[in-house]
Parts: sequence; structure tokens; C-alpha cells
Amino acid sequence: MDNNDILIRLRYALDIKNTDMVKIFELGGVTLTKEEVGKVLTKAPAEDEPVENENRIECTNDMLESFLNGFITFKRGPQKDQSGQPVKPDRSIKNHASVNNVLLKKLKIALSLTSEDMIEVLDEAGVRITKGELSAILRKEGQRNYKECGDRYARNFLKGLSLRYRN
Repeated sequence: MDNNDILIRLRYALDIKNTDMVKIFELGGVTLTKEEVGKVLTKAPAEDEPVENENRIECTNDMLESFLNGFITFKRGPQKDQSGQPVKPDRSIKNHASVNNVLLKKLKIALSLTSEDMIEVLDEAGVRITKGELSAILRKEGQRNYKECGDRYARNFLKGLSLRYRN
């Protein structure tokens, strides 16, 4: 799953309008127009298909993380430090392998989900996961029990969100 596909699935699952997408990107520090958001929300052609849409904008790891940080701010409000100044979130995506882990962590924060809620969302999508496995996925990269989250869990989590929020 590439970053554009993640955004497409997330937008569908949570029924986010294009105007809200622009606002969320802006809250995360990326300025995009409504037309550019449409180009980001375009699927990549399959390897054997001819390239029809050259206007597609590739979603980088920084763009995706900015969107996720903006989504947290959009849903929960800006985070402030002890003196009342807004806190700028640090970058968590170090490489493409950690994208799914960061996605699950930040969606958990933005949607105020507990670990039990996340297990239920995955269960709705037909995936069984233990609390220990989920804990390993949500750990910081480099921790002793950190486990890389595969596309299967991320895809099914987004599917479970769509089942929960669109019905």
C-alpha cells in the first residue's frame, strides 16, 4: 500500500470532504489547493496499465505524516506545552517500513481509541489480534519488543474504520 492509497482509504473510511482535507493538510503544515488534494487522492496505475493520469501528485512520507498530525489537531485541537505555546509534533516516519505503525498510532490518538477499540475495529474487518501484538505494533521504533506493522493490519484497520464510521 502506498501513501496515496492510505489517504484514499482513510478519506473514504471517515467520510472526509475535500475542503476538510485541505484544512487538515494546512493544520499539518502543508498547503494544498482543493485541486491538488484531488490529484493526491488519485490511485497509482497498475504496473501493466498505461499511465493515463500524469497529473497525479505522489504523497511522500512527510506529506502523509503532516496530514496525520493535522488530523490529530483537526479532531482534538492544538496541543500546548506547559507555558501555553503550541507544540510542533516531531517526525515519526523514519522510513517506508514504519509508515503503517505511525498510521495506527496517530489514528488511535486522533480518534481517541483505546487498545480495546482498535482490537474491535480489526475484529470487524475479520482480523484477530491480541493485546500483546497490538502493543508491539504501537511501540516506538527501536524498542526491544517493537514489531513492524504489515500492510494487512493497516488495510484491515482502515476497512474496519469504514465499517464502523460509514454504517
